Amino acid sequence: MNLVLNGESREIPSDWTDEPLLHLLREHFGLTGPKFGCGVGLCGACTVIIDGVATRACITRAADVEGLTVRTIEGLAEGGALHRVQQAWLDLAVPQCGYCQAGQIMAAVALLDSVPDPAADDIAAAMDGNLCRCGTSARIRAAILRAAEGVR
Repeated sequence: MNLVLNGESREIPSDWTDEPLLHLLREHFGLTGPKFGCGVGLCGACTVIIDGVATRACITRAADVEGLTVRTIEGLAEGGALHRVQQAWLDLAVPQCGYCQAGQIMAAVALLDSVPDPAADDIAAAMDGNLCRCGTSARIRAAILRAAEGVR
């Protein structure tokens, strides 16, 4: 079994196929950006992008991504330059504790990939379920709008 992980073809070992994708990413591939939060797909800390869709890695089996493209926060920067969403996060000092931020960023990237000029309702719908207990939601929305400006 194989997947494309951050642009590289990678093998899913047979003893990992029934494990959550989150565990495969963190423990087998060493990608610690996606975080374990609730374990039931409600908080969004584990969000990755699978074939263009923001997906909760904690409730996705590793076997379910066979042949698919999985992107984690580690795969966003290209050529030493941050992704425009990552840069907007820094420009607006979005993170506070930072625990949820990788999942927030991945949900925002998936949104902007599908809706380059999102309205407030688009942002609210895309980010619904990505929880930030520190209360950075207003800065998150502002960063998404800032990142969207870069493609207009």
